[in-house]
Amino acid sequence: MAETLAENPLLLLFACLAVGSALGAIRLHGFSLGPAAVLFTALAFSAWDDRLELPHELGSLGLAIFAYCVGVAGGPSFFGALRHHLTTIATVVGGLAGCGVVTHVVAGWLGIPPGVAAGTYAGALTNTPALAAATDQLSGRSGPTVGYSVTYVGGVVLMLGVAAWALRSPNPAPDDDAAPLVSRTIRVTAEGLPTLGTLTDASSSRVVFSRVRHRDDAEEVARDDMVVMPGDLVTTVGREQDVDAVVQRMGNPAEVEITLDRRMVDMRRVALSNRKLSGLTVEQLDLARFGARATRVRRGDVDLVATRGTRLHLGDRIRIIAPRHRIPEVSQFLGDSERGPGDLNPLGLSLGMAAGILLGLVAIPIGGGELSLGLAAGPLVVGLLVGRLARTGPIVWSLPYTASHLLQQLGILIFLAAAGSRSGGDLVAAIEGGQAPKIALLGIIVTAMACLMLVAISKIFRMQGPHLAGFVAGTQTQPAVLAFAQERTGNDNRVAMGYALVFPAAMVAKIVVAIILAGFALK
Repeated sequence: MAETLAENPLLLLFACLAVGSALGAIRLHGFSLGPAAVLFTALAFSAWDDRLELPHELGSLGLAIFAYCVGVAGGPSFFGALRHHLTTIATVVGGLAGCGVVTHVVAGWLGIPPGVAAGTYAGALTNTPALAAATDQLSGRSGPTVGYSVTYVGGVVLMLGVAAWALRSPNPAPDDDAAPLVSRTIRVTAEGLPTLGTLTDASSSRVVFSRVRHRDDAEEVARDDMVVMPGDLVTTVGREQDVDAVVQRMGNPAEVEITLDRRMVDMRRVALSNRKLSGLTVEQLDLARFGARATRVRRGDVDLVATRGTRLHLGDRIRIIAPRHRIPEVSQFLGDSERGPGDLNPLGLSLGMAAGILLGLVAIPIGGGELSLGLAAGPLVVGLLVGRLARTGPIVWSLPYTASHLLQQLGILIFLAAAGSRSGGDLVAAIEGGQAPKIALLGIIVTAMACLMLVAISKIFRMQGPHLAGFVAGTQTQPAVLAFAQERTGNDNRVAMGYALVFPAAMVAKIVVAIILAGFALK
């Protein structure tokens, strides 16, 4: 059996993926190893027989695909977080850098080699791309994987404890950004109101007006140039606090819900599959020419208000309001195909990947040596940049949500299988040589420091409840903690918002720190 696997790398790869995925799906008290189980499976295979080693290039391919797709998906939220939450992000990045300093200092005291220390940092903070970056920096040496495999489980368990602590207090009221979307019908009583477009601007474009029923019972789709009069009924969509503010300014909540009447004006959720429209904003779609209006955009599992500046991606599901007879026309314009959102964009993907790999090859002089971003950070940085752009002329950089998620999963699984298959023997040697307890101790220290950092941040920025639990998961870049928090809160949207706020910045910070830690092994 071992000989057959050794002679057929692809068979070995999918054997590791199959066994590891099965083990990763097992849940104990809400915890599962997830993709990391593939790493432990590959470690076990290579410890059983040192011939069971996957080609280094295979792991490099998986790593580059994963890093680039993470960047493209996280680009918009990453730069948005930098603009609006710079102080919070800077505090997290500083804390993660501090964890890196502690890792280097304590590893020196314990006699742990720099390469192993870099992997320990990645494992203690449960960040596989950081492991990949350190491994790539050391040209595939096994030291980082050994450190990661010893400390990963402890890192997850301790952070699950912090997430449980965050959820111990009563849930505060949702903040503006995390609250779910609501729809309200307003009976207009105020006189001399400006146009609906002006009212939207006054709300900082946080609400959208969808339809209007006039006093003569004529109903139409809301337009920015429309002026409503006392007695008119107007429907608006947004976060509850924003909608309540608009209701207060315009009149009173109506006793009827005009959205239930679909005789003249109808609504439908349409999938954006027309590639020519990917990367455009809602305003650039010019749906007004169809007499239509977009009110919500669902991306993945998150609902967004369809403001004028909302940038659209393939696979987004857009809720449109339009005259009933024009709904098919609008649907055709947007695409509304289940196949389109799942298709890859080969040109944008290939160009972006190539640019990321080239950037990763650039050597940066540091001190007496050189440092490169490698196949983890190079594609990630390029992915973040092009993800923010969405498109450049005819080149569409954004990836459909489903396709992006699939590529991320496949890429990281391939990398984990390749990394584990080269490190089983060294892990056994570390255990037999007595180094594993030292690595575990270092991992506990690093994770504990990260926990203390998160507690301090929660006090400084007054975070609590679901938002803090999501923030913990995002800082730890750990899907298991995210899933735990979502399960405990019944998929409260604040968990996802907290996670998305910090995840991209934490990912980049950990990769950079891991590269620097691994660089000490090259001196």
